[in-house]
Amino acid sequence: MSDKIRLRFAPSPTGFLHIGSLRTVLYNYLIAKSLGGILFLRIEDTDSKREVEGAVEKLIEILDWVGIKFDEGPGSIRGTTNAAHPNENKDVGDYGPYIQSRRLDIYKKYTQELLAKGEAYPCFCTEERLIKMRADAEAMKKPPRYDRACRDLSKEEVAKRIAAGEKYVIRHKLPVAGEITVHDELRGDIKFNLVDLDDYVLIKSNGIPVYQFAVVVDDHLMETSHVVRADEWISSLPKNILLYKSFGWEAPKFIHLPLVLDKNGGKLSKRNNDVAVEDFRAKGYLPEALLNYNALLGWHPAGEKEIFSMDEAIAEFKYQDIGTSPAVFSAEKLDYLNGIYIRKKELPELIALCKPYLEENLKLTSNEHKKSDQFVGKVIALERERLKKLSEIGEHTKFFFVDNLSYDKAMLVWKKSTPESARASLEDLLKILEAIVDADWETEKIEEIVVKYIKDNNKGVGDYLWPMRVALTGEKASPSPFEMADVLGKSETIDKIKKAIAKL
Repeated sequence: MSDKIRLRFAPSPTGFLHIGSLRTVLYNYLIAKSLGGILFLRIEDTDSKREVEGAVEKLIEILDWVGIKFDEGPGSIRGTTNAAHPNENKDVGDYGPYIQSRRLDIYKKYTQELLAKGEAYPCFCTEERLIKMRADAEAMKKPPRYDRACRDLSKEEVAKRIAAGEKYVIRHKLPVAGEITVHDELRGDIKFNLVDLDDYVLIKSNGIPVYQFAVVVDDHLMETSHVVRADEWISSLPKNILLYKSFGWEAPKFIHLPLVLDKNGGKLSKRNNDVAVEDFRAKGYLPEALLNYNALLGWHPAGEKEIFSMDEAIAEFKYQDIGTSPAVFSAEKLDYLNGIYIRKKELPELIALCKPYLEENLKLTSNEHKKSDQFVGKVIALERERLKKLSEIGEHTKFFFVDNLSYDKAMLVWKKSTPESARASLEDLLKILEAIVDADWETEKIEEIVVKYIKDNNKGVGDYLWPMRVALTGEKASPSPFEMADVLGKSETIDKIKKAIAKL
């Protein structure tokens, strides 16, 4: 292994990007950049049964949206994500191909090397035999490991059976006794008994390598310096290290990240949680918030700081500071951070981000002014303080766009007041609002004038502001009636007050 710092994200094209995988690629990126290295993308697509059409393009698109940029990888990382298939694009980098299905000749070469060195062997055991072997082992309460029946076949026997057309796999010939010590950068040395390992399959009968073989060959040839993956792969680390030894290669450094659990202590799963980054995007989470929050799932910068940019994270990140205890995914904490990032947005950008979530609201009005960026901008500026997700803007602001509000007139009556009292309060408000000149029609001035009248006349605040709120929104909860009046404008405010009076 060279002194280069090279890390990789190597997903399978099996569908959506899991939120846990987002943390993995983020930590790879932070480690690579904090150490002055590069991050490359490798697509591990040798399991054709699990491959989802278009998944590679979708994966690259969502990572680009999040803001993770790769230095090397399939050609599609350079913005050609609309190509029919990434194989048609030229790779970026000198270590390709970066798609495993295009590396089969490479795997074949290294398979032959292992066979020639006696580090691997053909296994002709049928699936039926293996099933029976496992069942027998389980019946005797023994681990269902391969019994190495083909391990010591003679060269002549192997050649004869291959010539006869028997199907076979290639297995790794592992030591059968003793211990192996492997090293994880976060946990230190870990010992495994070799008797607990079996001669696992390297190459399937169709010539396709299994993950454990291809990943070692690829990481060596691509000069991967650090392998960052979930700690559920620790049990595979002895196999990986033994395969490096069989080739005579130096292994990279391994960093196993703690699991991300849900609030109930279980693994994040699609059954009980949103787990796809695409789902988070659809609900109106910002990429900056997703990255910021995922960075905190196992690592934290010095001090109490929780909000930081990617550049700030890179400057502070040390992989040695990653914890080993499981991290708990908190939707509430993500909402909190997302709200902060929403409020940090400049209004023109926030308007553009919110507009897709306002499409249904815009259909509720025939007033062209309400469809303008000017009006929409005032609505968003008022609501941004309450938003945790962009998707909330629709439900939070529906009453701004409804031309004719529908509500029960009883809602206009404040607590123990009466309909007659509510009507009188609205009639007073109507006179006050009609008298306000256009130049003074803004939140603070409207509030000042209305509240002064209430106090000067010893009236109850709720008796006036409650029916005013309901008249303008048709809801029990909303922004203050003064803010509503400001956004709606004088003409519509007065019109809605008149309609409320008519109801009573």
